[in-house]
Amino acid sequence: MFRKLSVSAVSAAVLVAAAAAALSPAAAASASSAPVSSARVALHFDLAKGQMPENIALGPGGTAYVTFAGSRQIAEVSPGGAVRILATLPEPADGGVHTPVLGFPLTVGIVRAHDGTLYFLYATGTADLTGVWRLRPGGRPQRIAALPARGLPNGLALDPRTRTLYATDSVLGTVWRLPVTGGTATAWSTAPELASAGFLGANGLKIHNGAVWATNLDRGAVLRIPVRRDGSAGPVRTRARGLAGIDDFAFTGHGDGLLATLNGSSQVALVRPDGSHSIVLSADDGLQNPTSVALRGDTVYVLSAAYVTAEDPNLVLARLDG
Repeated sequence: MFRKLSVSAVSAAVLVAAAAAALSPAAAASASSAPVSSARVALHFDLAKGQMPENIALGPGGTAYVTFAGSRQIAEVSPGGAVRILATLPEPADGGVHTPVLGFPLTVGIVRAHDGTLYFLYATGTADLTGVWRLRPGGRPQRIAALPARGLPNGLALDPRTRTLYATDSVLGTVWRLPVTGGTATAWSTAPELASAGFLGANGLKIHNGAVWATNLDRGAVLRIPVRRDGSAGPVRTRARGLAGIDDFAFTGHGDGLLATLNGSSQVALVRPDGSHSIVLSADDGLQNPTSVALRGDTVYVLSAAYVTAEDPNLVLARLDG
């Protein structure tokens, strides 16, 4: 069953995203801009059922896997737009009121392995549930690694070459690392560039060209952390700045260009390899506090959680030209 989001949880979500919005400069809305075109709202989610999509992983054949922050659920979205709930995570005994920053439990980052196994993060503020979870096809969700209850695990990335998972913690300013088989997570990087400036720090996460890339929401930055030969973290380099409220991101190809969601301003930015950026999607295209972005071929997927607007959590599809 769907769990209807409580008034207090909605209020907490709105307050959190409002703080993110405050970090974003006011900007006039604009329709999709080159090289992104043909944006449309492809699917509307049900806010009353807590269907605030937080993160996305793409599967074969046009299928997408989504975490719903407000209902503690993992869902499968078919190419035709049908939503099927795969799992609902257990609710903490205290209702999740001690979840850092938010005050309610939420499912966050998600990745999919080649065998169809889904790995995702769950933050509850309790030691028995917070951590990295796994869902095998046809199976039941299982926690495979604990993460600190005082933190807020957020972004998740999978390195299939080394079968290693990496996770950001937005409160503790940490990138955690663990094998896909589970076990004890180790603090892979606690570089100061990952720390928050009073709200949320390290957020989105990807593996790309021999490095771990992360965003820092408070600092509006994109960070690159090389993976050394021994697997340890190299020195952090800031690759882009001035992206207030940055959340998730996706690389546009083999190079270092990327698309990034700006939560508070309801925009998607194209960030070039030199760090400069331009806005390519906005509220005029249907975005409502976008939380994640993914690419399949030239198709751009953008999830909006409507944390502040509280109107229309949705999935926007667009085309990346060239």
